[in-house]
Amino acid sequence: MEQNDIIPMPRIGDRAPEFRAITTQGEINFPVDYKGQWVILFSHPADFTPVCTSEFMTFAKMEPEFKALNCRLVGLSVDGLYSHIAWLRTIKEKIEYKGMKNIEVTFPLIEDITMQVARAYGMIQPGESSTKAVRAVFFIDPKGIIRAIIYYPLSMGRNFDELKRALIAMQAADTYSIATPADWRPGDDVIVPTAGSCGVAKERMEDKTGEMTCYDWFFCTKPLPLEN
Repeated sequence: MEQNDIIPMPRIGDRAPEFRAITTQGEINFPVDYKGQWVILFSHPADFTPVCTSEFMTFAKMEPEFKALNCRLVGLSVDGLYSHIAWLRTIKEKIEYKGMKNIEVTFPLIEDITMQVARAYGMIQPGESSTKAVRAVFFIDPKGIIRAIIYYPLSMGRNFDELKRALIAMQAADTYSIATPADWRPGDDVIVPTAGSCGVAKERMEDKTGEMTCYDWFFCTKPLPLEN
């Protein structure tokens, strides 16, 4: 690819680049097919590699948990469709890892031998590899907007508890107009947005409901409703 042909990497707040692709679950029109749902679009360097195998087994095992959060998984590498199919069959039939076995991957895995999609999403990072996608993760909301991006090097597997935690945190922020503090976990107190006026700030500090804990005028926390 010539220097002048480099595609700008998408950023948080951008609309997710659109594409059509062949996958292990048929053709998809992305992100149109997922309107109204969250999507985790992620890339891996190559089929038939150990780190990627451990990740796909974990993603497949956790897929029901993501579905329960109205989130779909979509994978990608620059391998071809037949390589994908053979690799996923091998995972199901031969691989047992950390108590996981007979793991069937039912979410779509994109064929991207032209690297068109990987380049559109900045998954090809030449300083790491010009022929393999890094471990990129894009969180895309129900309106097709990129909400978070995480990149990992080829050598490091992802933390799946963190991926789920990040999804829940963003959903909670949307639903309750709150923020989440450092090391927040579902069930922990959340941060009440900073008041926009002195009067509101005073009201926050003198909260009579007993729900809020204020450390100063700009830093107050409260629990979320029990159902979350």
